[in-house]
Amino acid sequence: MSKLKETRVSTKPVFKGRLLDVRLDEVRLPNGKNTTREYIIHPGAVVMIPVLPDGNIVLIRQYRYPMGREFIELPAGKLDPGESPRETADRELEEEIGYRAGKLTELVEIHPCIGYSNERMWLYLAEELVPTKTNTDHDEFIELLPMPVEKAVDMVWAGKITDVKTIIGILWADRLLR
Repeated sequence: MSKLKETRVSTKPVFKGRLLDVRLDEVRLPNGKNTTREYIIHPGAVVMIPVLPDGNIVLIRQYRYPMGREFIELPAGKLDPGESPRETADRELEEEIGYRAGKLTELVEIHPCIGYSNERMWLYLAEELVPTKTNTDHDEFIELLPMPVEKAVDMVWAGKITDVKTIIGILWADRLLR
């Protein structure tokens, strides 16, 4: 047993929305004292690195309301109830960029916001892409940005790509594809 483990004493739902479930827990600390922890329960998500037949990867430009601006990102999406990460990756790839992957390889599981959420993300390399049809959600507006991996890496180091899941995915793509 870990000497650092905190133990839940009680939990209280604060808010439950379509995506997020916010909790306030009382926990017992390793020193025996109690405190509170606020956190978000998240269904999990996937991130795809789509590789086109010409070797370019597909990034997207999307407006992100909480930040009030557009971001350049890898395609990604949340798990639906009962859906595996692989099923989500297949679905989201087609919905967001209009491709189906002939080869989908799970690379790594990441934890993007460990201080306030239990969110897990699975990163996939999507190869042997076959065009289908985009089918974005009614409230989702996306611009496709195919580019060489080298350009995406340069954008990361120049601070033009700041989304953490995308930075991780681009660095994986650079390692695997160059």
